[in-house]
Amino acid sequence: MFTKRIADYIAIKQLLSPQGQVLVALSGGADSVALLCVLKQLGYMLTAVHCNFHLRGNESDRDETFVRNLCRQKDIPLEVVHFDTRTYATRHKLSVEMAARELRYDAFERMRKTHGAEAIAVAHHRDDSVETLLLNLIRGTGINGLKGIRPKNGHVIRPLLAVSRQDITAYLSSIGQPYVTDSTNLHDDYTRNKIRLNILPLMEDINPSVKDSLMDTTARLADVATIYNKVMEMEKQRISALLPDGTLRIDQKAWLASDTPKSLLYELLAPYGFHPTQIDDICHSATRTPGRRFRSTTHEMLSDRDCWLLYAINQPTEDSYEINSQEGSLTLPEGKGRLTWNTLNNMEHFEISRSKNIACLDAEKLSFPLTVRRAARGDRFMPFGMKGKKLLSDYMTDRKFSLRQKEQQWVVCSKEEIIWLVGERPDERFRIDEDTQAVFQIKLSI
Repeated sequence: MFTKRIADYIAIKQLLSPQGQVLVALSGGADSVALLCVLKQLGYMLTAVHCNFHLRGNESDRDETFVRNLCRQKDIPLEVVHFDTRTYATRHKLSVEMAARELRYDAFERMRKTHGAEAIAVAHHRDDSVETLLLNLIRGTGINGLKGIRPKNGHVIRPLLAVSRQDITAYLSSIGQPYVTDSTNLHDDYTRNKIRLNILPLMEDINPSVKDSLMDTTARLADVATIYNKVMEMEKQRISALLPDGTLRIDQKAWLASDTPKSLLYELLAPYGFHPTQIDDICHSATRTPGRRFRSTTHEMLSDRDCWLLYAINQPTEDSYEINSQEGSLTLPEGKGRLTWNTLNNMEHFEISRSKNIACLDAEKLSFPLTVRRAARGDRFMPFGMKGKKLLSDYMTDRKFSLRQKEQQWVVCSKEEIIWLVGERPDERFRIDEDTQAVFQIKLSI
């Protein structure tokens, strides 16, 4: 009966092709052992992968030994991967639990490609899905967090979602198959274990079939989420646009016109690591507080005059470079383009370019080395065609630069004087005139 339920579930959810090649995540616990046994019984070609995270001392080694013996008895190929999980967690500033998850799934995908497997089978079951639903409710979530665990995510499949933990242990008992027990699952030190050992039993006192009820609810919510996600995707495209430099521009007025502005912003920003409280604050910043910034671990959100600008937090780069030759090139950081320059001594057929991306300057008026740096507060220059100096910030405001564009603007300087606002305008004082004998030409290529 157990085997048929799994076979039917695989067929209904289209998780595997008949007799497909499958990579099985095998910890040695009851769930993964049952998964291995039932897939073997159903005739799939299996390779097992065991991850030793070295977090539980002798227990970790015991699990590995058990898994090796089990695969030898069943004639199933086995790959064992060892990790220094705590070091990885410290280096990447993750919890040990999250570090183990990253390491595990990265290893699974590498092994899947190596063995040419159709899928990676993991042993989540119905009770895990119920616990995930309750965990997300406790932490706070949007509708997508209420769907429970999905049967398929990319190459990862979960054939045991059709059965409960009790079904699994009954199956293993019926075939006389031993397994190991992770001692940490017997304590309520972690949130999920508290749900499993404390909260769910209380709920079952109220409603003995609460797990079935919750699973029915997640199935209905999954259908609702499908419609919700389609609408949200259309709304995201309506209010946002990806700029050439990779910045996501979100139109605040278009956002405010949405029927569900807060939910829309949540769906846009949650994937970038922003939490609900931050998103509340971002909502309040709309059209009110230009210049305010919000940060997740990977991205920054800048509130501008009529929009938000979302961009990745980059590692610090050089703030200035030198041009000390008459000819050469330089790649600006953060995808801002490439500068190339040369000196022209033959003026007979020379024509001044009208492109904003090319500056043609009197070479004799320049003092080398030139400096290429970011625009700074208080910078002034004399825009080409004008008399008198102007604050760079005022010029960029007049040109309707966003706050983000102002921060990313580069200038080329001779000594302390700006000779070119890169990609915009050269300085009047360094222009070519009737006495010019040589031209220094510098070009920006995006």
